[in-house]
Amino acid sequence: MIYLASSSPRRRELLELAGISFTVAPADADERFADGTQPEEAVKLLARRKADAVFARYPDGTILAADTVVALGETILGKPKTPARATEMLRLLSGRTHEVFTGFCIRTPARCVVEAVRTEVTFYPLTDREIDAYVATGEPMDKAGAYGIQGRGALLVKEIAGDYYNVMGLPIARVVRLLAQE
Repeated sequence: MIYLASSSPRRRELLELAGISFTVAPADADERFADGTQPEEAVKLLARRKADAVFARYPDGTILAADTVVALGETILGKPKTPARATEMLRLLSGRTHEVFTGFCIRTPARCVVEAVRTEVTFYPLTDREIDAYVATGEPMDKAGAYGIQGRGALLVKEIAGDYYNVMGLPIARVVRLLAQE
């Protein structure tokens, strides 16, 4: 049995798209990391913590956990807590290229694999009106970097280099290949 250590609707959607049977088992894990932690290391650390938390409940299962952040240089942009913070994040990303990192952990009784995938995303220059209209939809509030590429946030994106599904929150092709090694 595969347990998804996440309540993310996007991760569920991607696993369903891949035809993977799973049970949602959200993790109760500390999602903090030390200041100065590199984005790739942060997402790997958080994915491992989530997998460990769920593995403690289901030690005979296969646990899949993931975490996604947006990074602009050394600055990690998580999920905004307020519309004002979402607006601030989108202004930072406007007209620039940033990186999206998703770390994932697959943990079984026999092994533990932790990886991170990086995708570059470039935004169009955004007007205050475009940013305000997007924030008003509420879509940015539960997404790293304050946008969802699979929703209205797609209108902000000029181009990507890398795995589109990684930006959604799970590099599904890589994950499926690793799950098949069980």
